[in-house]
Amino acid sequence: MNNAHPLSTPMVVRSLYVNKDPIHPPAHNDEILDPKVPYLNIISALMYLANNIRSDIAFSVNLLARYSSVPTKRHWSGVKHILRYLRGTSDMGPYFERHEDAKANNLVGYSDVGYLSDPYKAISQSGYVFMYGGTAISWRSTKQALVVTSSNHAELIALYEAGRECVWLRSLIHYVHELCGLESIEKSPTVIYEDNAMCIA
Repeated sequence: MNNAHPLSTPMVVRSLYVNKDPIHPPAHNDEILDPKVPYLNIISALMYLANNIRSDIAFSVNLLARYSSVPTKRHWSGVKHILRYLRGTSDMGPYFERHEDAKANNLVGYSDVGYLSDPYKAISQSGYVFMYGGTAISWRSTKQALVVTSSNHAELIALYEAGRECVWLRSLIHYVHELCGLESIEKSPTVIYEDNAMCIA
């Protein structure tokens, strides 16, 4: 992979049509990956990166990890695609900058969901990211545990999960501010942006 051509996206474009989706579950005519290929090792390393410093690959790694029990050559191509993306974006990562403006150090959240993003099991993929001082400090991309009947329900579940994380992050930041003698975060609310107008109360 040292001489691999770098890519600008972490994943190929997917199709909602089950038969045309390049990352679909193994079919009976798919060629199963040789056990000597380090698929699980690389997925584990990519999960470490996605959880700690590279939130941009979280969805792609999550998707490919679903097929760890029986990966095919298509899934291996997806892993190589992520590696080529990482090669082209090796200068990316969390960047913490000092801000004199107190408003710049507010906690801000973003929540979204891909309704029925897993067309095989009718399950939605939800995710959130929280920014503090302009830098992502917490993020998650995961399949929802429930099968929902509308995009509105899926968005509410994603917003609920983001709200739970927000409560924990606020208590952590409040504790750190108290230790350092900084102004308390308790005085200002945390805004969580959500893209579905039906979820806004």
